[in-house]
Amino acid sequence: MRRMGAMAGSVAAALLLSTALSGCGETKEQAAVVKAPAGPRLVLQPTDTTGWQDVPAEIATLKEAQVFARISGVLTTLAVREGDLVGKGQVIGRIVDNQLGYQAGAYGAQAAAAQAQVAQAEAELKRVQYLYDKGVYAKAKLDQAVAAVATSKAQVRAAQAQQSAVGAVAGQGAVVAPSSGRVLRVPIPAGAPVAPGVVVAVITSGPTILRLQVPESLAGAVHPGSRVATTAFGGGQSEGRVVKVYPSITAGQVTVDVEMPGIDNSLIGRRMAAKVETGTRKALMVPKSYVVTRFGIDYVTVLGKDGNATQVPVQTAPSGTADTVELLSGVAAGDTLIGSAQ
Repeated sequence: MRRMGAMAGSVAAALLLSTALSGCGETKEQAAVVKAPAGPRLVLQPTDTTGWQDVPAEIATLKEAQVFARISGVLTTLAVREGDLVGKGQVIGRIVDNQLGYQAGAYGAQAAAAQAQVAQAEAELKRVQYLYDKGVYAKAKLDQAVAAVATSKAQVRAAQAQQSAVGAVAGQGAVVAPSSGRVLRVPIPAGAPVAPGVVVAVITSGPTILRLQVPESLAGAVHPGSRVATTAFGGGQSEGRVVKVYPSITAGQVTVDVEMPGIDNSLIGRRMAAKVETGTRKALMVPKSYVVTRFGIDYVTVLGKDGNATQVPVQTAPSGTADTVELLSGVAAGDTLIGSAQ
C-alpha cells in the first residue's frame, strides 16, 4: 500500500510539472506573435496596371509571292536556292519548250514562201500592167493581178504574225521574281518538266512582321496600336505595335500582325515567346522589400487590427517593373503590410 501511494504521488507531481512547462511555452509564443516588428507600413490599395497575355508568335512576311510556270516545258535553269535574296523582275530560271522552236521554224518557212509568192505576183502585175496600157488586156485582168499581189502580202503578214506569237510564248519561259524578298522554297529542281500553273519558287513579299495567334476571348481587347513585347532566343527583348487584326477566327484563334522594328528575317516561320497588351486592370502592387522568401514560399507581414503581426504566405507575379511585384492571393485591399526595417 505504501509503494502504491508513493507511485501515485510521483505521477501527480509529474503532471503538475508538465502543465506548468506547457503554460510557460504558450506564453512565450503568444508574446512573439503580439510584438509587431519595426518597419515601414503600407496599406494595400488596388492600382491600375497594364494587362498582358502570353501568346504564340512567329516571324512572317506580310505576304508570300508564288512564282508560277507560265508555259509547258522543261525547267532548264534555276539560278536561286532557299534563303537567297532576289530583286523584283530578276530572272531566276528559264523554261524551254522545244515544240515552240519547231513551230517558229515552220511559220518562218511559210513567211518565206509567201514572200516568194509576193515577188511572183508583183512581176505578173508588172507584165499585166504593161499589156493593159497597150490595150491588150482588159481592166478585169489588171484587177485580178492587183488582188493576187495583195493576197500574197497578206499571207506574208499572217505567217510573220504567227511566228511572232510563237516567239512571244517562248519568251514566257523566263521565270521572273514578282517582288523583292527572300526565297523561301524551291520545290522544282532544274531539269524537271513543268506545266502552266506549277509553283517554281515561293518568295517573301512585303515587310517582315511578327504574327500572333490570340485566343478569341481576347479579340475585343487587342486592337491596332496595342503593345507587344517579345523575348528572342538570345535573351534580348523588343517591343512593337499591332498593325492589323484579321476579321476572322480559325480554330478559336485570331490572327494579329505586329510591326516589330529590327526583327531578324533570316528564318521565316521562327517561333518566339511574346505577350500582348490587353488593356488595364486593378492589381495589388507592392515593393519587393515587403516580400520575403523562405524555402521557396513568399511571405508578407500583415499588421492586424489589434496590433498583432502575422506572417502570411502569398502568391506573387512579375509586375513589369524591376522593383515591384503583384500580389495575387493571400491578402486583400485594405490590409496593412510591414516592410523590412532599414
